[in-house]
Amino acid sequence: MSSRQGVRPGGRSARVQASVHTAVRELMEDRGREALTVPLVAQRAGVTPSTVYRRWGTLQELLSDVAVERLRPDTEPEDHGDLRSDLTAWAEQFLDEMSSASGRAYIRDALLGDPDGDNAGQCSAYAAEQINVILARARDRGENTPDVETAMDRVVAPLMYRILFRPAGLDAAYARRLVAGLVGVRGTGGR
Repeated sequence: MSSRQGVRPGGRSARVQASVHTAVRELMEDRGREALTVPLVAQRAGVTPSTVYRRWGTLQELLSDVAVERLRPDTEPEDHGDLRSDLTAWAEQFLDEMSSASGRAYIRDALLGDPDGDNAGQCSAYAAEQINVILARARDRGENTPDVETAMDRVVAPLMYRILFRPAGLDAAYARRLVAGLVGVRGTGGR
């Protein structure tokens, strides 16, 4: 079982996490993922290998932690004025980011070093939070909205399945069809 903490740490622990995450990203860019080792990461981060092992357990769990952090959205979804437009723009961007080579690598890393499923849950929570923002805006405008779980099941889940297992031919039109199916099922307004 991982000794990795489930909450974001503060103080020295936060500085260690930040320096190790930065070291991983820099080394991946400089040398490639295949060249990564815990001693190499520790040296670049200015910590001992035992610090890395104690906190993350294995290189794969460290890569998983870094991937989850990289998959965290930087901003709230854009407001385009109605549910269909907001959700379509978000789904297209999500698809673009997650289906890129780096996005798929982050997804794989997040899942591979996740023996207890916490990282998968965190990635799902990121998407749900973004969709919650979109749905709340739509409700504030008086639009009829689906619940978050329905949106996750009808838009995010099929996108993730296709990204991971059937990427051939995957494009923005597919994301738009998923959103149209969701919005049409609920009778919500929009463009």
